[in-house]
Amino acid sequence: MPSVLDTAGVRLVIESSLPWAAELVREGSGGALAQLELPNADVQVRVESDRRAFETGRMRYLTRGAWKGDGEIVLANACTAGFDLHLKTGSDKAEFTYRWRPPARDRVAARVLRSRFHLLARAVLMQYPALWWAGTQGRVPLHASACTTGTSAPLITAPSGVGRSTLVLQELGSGGRATGDNLSVTDGTTIWGLVEPLRVVGGSGRRMPHGRQEIPLPERVESIVPDSIVVLERGDSDYPSVSPSSAEVAARCLITSTYMAGELRRYWAFAATLSAGTGVGPPHPPITETAMALTTRLPCFSLALGREERTGLPELLDTIEAAA
Repeated sequence: MPSVLDTAGVRLVIESSLPWAAELVREGSGGALAQLELPNADVQVRVESDRRAFETGRMRYLTRGAWKGDGEIVLANACTAGFDLHLKTGSDKAEFTYRWRPPARDRVAARVLRSRFHLLARAVLMQYPALWWAGTQGRVPLHASACTTGTSAPLITAPSGVGRSTLVLQELGSGGRATGDNLSVTDGTTIWGLVEPLRVVGGSGRRMPHGRQEIPLPERVESIVPDSIVVLERGDSDYPSVSPSSAEVAARCLITSTYMAGELRRYWAFAATLSAGTGVGPPHPPITETAMALTTRLPCFSLALGREERTGLPELLDTIEAAA
């Protein structure tokens, strides 16, 4: 029975003939996979056991390692993850088919750098197809997550390593809900989360880079319409503080954080190549325009994290809103 994953506002139906690849998908779904007998899919993902190269004899050369046909494209060793990819697009769905054919160098890297390989393989098999198809529906990726906290629903953004995941997890422990950990997509109004495990210091799951481990994200919600933008930064004082931020500053953080995110480092070339080969989707998502649409419409705040145990985010936001 195929596995179903609702992520980034689209539905993936995933089938794998390789048990270890199926386990990668299960682990990367953070407990969000479902089993349905006859699911409708926006994106079909198949991992085949066939080790032969995809047929490209009747296709046209596009660029190094890529060939295009009529609404289809073949990528060899997509994103250096070791999987060849064949994509066929239709008017209302996309079919991604993968074959495990790594060059010797990438086969060794998959064994030696296991946490890196797991993250990269999940991205290629699950996350990038969802992000790309969401892009064909007018949504753009952001390195940010939306959560509910008290009576507020902030969109929280920060460069990697500042402390956004820890803050979101603390809010979940206080009864909040969140769209995800690192990545989202948006149409400028609604935020849809990209499904992935939460990676924090002190987790109980798979070890990941930077001393973190994975845990399932509790109380995940598929989408949130945020009512504010919160930009996180490291503060110099013992206690956290929050202050108003301009739309320009908040938009700059949303944009730069998205382009700096390691999770998206290979996505830009992936999406551009699929667009070039199939004629579907934007060559580049309108991140700047969408970020500006969000920050000019919503109140924006800057939250400087303190060294000591913080006041709750709801109390901090209530304080600044009362003073405004």
